[in-house]
Amino acid sequence: MMELKLIDQAGQSSAKVSATDEVFGREYNESLIHQVVTAYMANGRRGTRAQKDRGEVRHSTKKPFKQKGTGRARAGMTSSPLWRGGGKVFPNRPDENFSHKLNKKMYRAGVCSILSQLAREGRLSVVDQFTVDAPKTKLLAQKIKSMGFENVLIVTDTVDENLQLSSRNLPNVDVVSASHADPVSLIRYANVLLTKNAVAKFEELLK
Repeated sequence: MMELKLIDQAGQSSAKVSATDEVFGREYNESLIHQVVTAYMANGRRGTRAQKDRGEVRHSTKKPFKQKGTGRARAGMTSSPLWRGGGKVFPNRPDENFSHKLNKKMYRAGVCSILSQLAREGRLSVVDQFTVDAPKTKLLAQKIKSMGFENVLIVTDTVDENLQLSSRNLPNVDVVSASHADPVSLIRYANVLLTKNAVAKFEELLK
């Protein structure tokens, strides 16, 4: 069994929490993590860019200059992709598909590898529970500072409304539920703080 660092509200390490090796004790797999992160970011892209081909650009059908005698390469229309203002050869389309296929087993293994590496590096901590009394940014900022964190991702089993509202104006703090924790957020923040219930939820979802 893997042992995770359990901290109190002052950020002091008080004990250890047992967690399954299957989720928090995996070997580091750099290529798999790269594939999972790349696929996650690619699948979030939208096809919003568009370009025009030579039949769509605004141009005259008149021959720009005579065929012979100028010393220049022959040209029939100014819509040619070789010309400035001409159409693109393979234009980008709004319906372009950026998605990458990734099996569920690979995705879960990649997230487990990330969590395991965070634990080994000492960037992952566990707390009994994490709440704030009111939806105030100042309260959350003070609590995080008192625990010794500046840049942190807080993962709970279910997102408390007070926590969610309090974290919106903090650029280096985010609050997510275990079921919505994504690989990009897990590697983006310097520290990850899990509640005990979130650890159990991860073990349930990623087995």
